[in-house]
Amino acid sequence: MEKRAKAETYIGFCLRARKITLGTGAVDCLKKGVYLILVCKTASENAFKLALKFARRHSCPLMVCKSGLENAVHRPGCKIAAVTDSQLAGAIISAADENYEIYAGGIN
Repeated sequence: MEKRAKAETYIGFCLRARKITLGTGAVDCLKKGVYLILVCKTASENAFKLALKFARRHSCPLMVCKSGLENAVHRPGCKIAAVTDSQLAGAIISAADENYEIYAGGIN
């Protein structure tokens, strides 16, 4: 059995606690309470621009998942997700390894 990254474990906690919203349409509907935006490395340029827009709107970090977001959230084709719990978002950020990268390219 392969060893899961610690950040993926926290994403799993988000899934079980229903503190993560999956998909661009669902994330776009959120008005407040977003603490982290996750985007897949394989997302299209337009999806990445949408993720940047969501991160700016909610003034939260944007994290790029290099190992494939759909693997972490167990949803095929999922490219964008929003974490809606501040403590779990902080835990994911602090547990990020080489498969996760905070995007610092002009969020604000």
